[in-house]
Amino acid sequence: MQTEYLQIGEIVRPQGIKGEVKLRAMTSDLTRYARLESVFLLERGAYRAVRVQKGRTYDGFAFLKLEGVDDRNAAELLRGVKVFVDREHAIELDDDENFVCDLIGLTAVNTRGEEIGELVDVLSPNQICDVYVFDTPRGEMMIPALRRVVVEVDLDEEKIVLDENVLPEVAVWEDEPAERDE
Repeated sequence: MQTEYLQIGEIVRPQGIKGEVKLRAMTSDLTRYARLESVFLLERGAYRAVRVQKGRTYDGFAFLKLEGVDDRNAAELLRGVKVFVDREHAIELDDDENFVCDLIGLTAVNTRGEEIGELVDVLSPNQICDVYVFDTPRGEMMIPALRRVVVEVDLDEEKIVLDENVLPEVAVWEDEPAERDE
């Protein structure tokens, strides 16, 4: 489900008194904020282009000084606003990588072509791999996003192919009780 804009953050509050804003960073490359020349703010359903005067990161957060936002009051008005870049200015991905926003909504099928469900979330609990969350007729299913499980991601066909032989080993269903040591 490719969109023209990719979210890179959300403004959480003003930072200081000179109009800088603090963002919850939403990218794997935190260094990108220092290189930004412009961003798009989503306000009242419309994207507004804004030049970035300065960008930096600290402790997992991004900080931007935006043109026309010159004091704390102006920055306060941006609290909760989502920050985007267009695809032309998105970070470069490796061949086997995708933007999360492009994956959400894809239909999962197994290697026999049987439909499993829809991808509704991507969790990043660690540095090793993401976890895909699917809405299925049986309920929520989570799997690790590993090559041995995810055989193919086809954005044009809007599908993710999962290895039917590996799924029973790795899939976690919301209706399965956790095993306990007794």
